[in-house]
Amino acid sequence: MYDDYSINEELFHWQSQCTTSENSKTGLRYIHHRELNSKILLFVREYKTDSVSGAAAAYTFLGLADYVTHKGSRPMSITWKLERSIPAKFIKKTNKLAVG
Repeated sequence: MYDDYSINEELFHWQSQCTTSENSKTGLRYIHHRELNSKILLFVREYKTDSVSGAAAAYTFLGLADYVTHKGSRPMSITWKLERSIPAKFIKKTNKLAVG
């Protein structure tokens, strides 16, 4: 289970796959995405499966994001800054403190 949650309306804590280190090709791509002209698009979902159909739950696009900082390695915990604030209707669903 990934440790992903909003910190506030603009910052989002995201955890990479457990194989991603800060010095790996993928980790460096996350850290240096701006210099590489790469865009980070942040999608979230509340549940893995839809409770009605049993199919994979739909993702919600929160917007473009920029790297702020990271901690750790394998997995990396990255803080992203969203270009636009997270819509109010998603804050409670994405905020770890509100969810528990």
